[in-house]
Amino acid sequence: MIPALGLLGGLLLGLFLHPDVPLWLQPYLPVAVIAALDAVFGAVRAMLDGIFSDKVFVVSFLSNVVVAGLIVFMGDQLGVGSQLSTAVVVVLGLRIFSNVAAIRRHLFHA
Repeated sequence: MIPALGLLGGLLLGLFLHPDVPLWLQPYLPVAVIAALDAVFGAVRAMLDGIFSDKVFVVSFLSNVVVAGLIVFMGDQLGVGSQLSTAVVVVLGLRIFSNVAAIRRHLFHA
């Protein structure tokens, strides 16, 4: 429940405060958001499976965002930033859909 509340709180803060993202961070923001969503949906799945650990969630959240950002940074340095960004989004997107499917099966038994 804590990850879902954190996600909801972050969304509401972003909607009401309209934070400005510096120009140099803009290529990393979508990948960081996808990586964070992957950690949140993984945490919700773990909670429903009864194996949630807040320590694992925090480490997963931070490491996903940092590793995804590093991959995009490495791609920018190699001149293939958009291709690596797409690859990160596809891989994390697949994990998100997998977790959402597990959550749906757990909640609706379907």
